[in-house]
Amino acid sequence: MATKHEHSTQLDNLVEHPKQYNVFLLNDDYTSMDFVVDILMKLFRKNFQDAHRIMIEVHQRGRGLCGAYPFEVAETKVHQVSSLARENGFPLKAVMEEA
Repeated sequence: MATKHEHSTQLDNLVEHPKQYNVFLLNDDYTSMDFVVDILMKLFRKNFQDAHRIMIEVHQRGRGLCGAYPFEVAETKVHQVSSLARENGFPLKAVMEEA
């Protein structure tokens, strides 16, 4: 009889974890820093400090990591960023890459 620990390890090996996708915001010369912080807080549920830190990363490095999500969630967030940016007159873009 397998011990509880051995059984859970065997079970973990059978469960396939979904691939994760990193979502990044990309820098541009037009989107306001405040709008980027708002997007990070609303769509990615970041607190103000984390949103501000990611916004600075986008500004200085050209892109900033917003989080890692399953494919469908990542894809939805990329589309939400584009839609909200367009509605507000900004060219802000997000991309997703396999983590």
